[in-house]
Amino acid sequence: MRNEEWEFAKGELDRILIRMGYPKAFSDEIARTLGSPKAIQRMSAYLRYARPDRPEEIADEMLAIRSEIDAWREKKAAQEANAGLNDLLNYGLGTEDPE
Repeated sequence: MRNEEWEFAKGELDRILIRMGYPKAFSDEIARTLGSPKAIQRMSAYLRYARPDRPEEIADEMLAIRSEIDAWREKKAAQEANAGLNDLLNYGLGTEDPE
């Protein structure tokens, strides 16, 4: 299922960018940089509605999407680490002898 989702999102991105006059290699690089079907779909939506005139605008949006994804992942990792620390503080290591 994951591969089909990727292929569908990538195909949509290819069609949009080729219709805009860009080479498939440009689409391939954008998809590789974004890294997930949802990010690619988000980029496709931007291209459909914003209709950027220059490749620099497309690259800027790609980097903005990538940055938001990275920030979200860092936030989730920090939340998980914080939850683990809270568990440690609240419950200890589980090695104490009961008295």
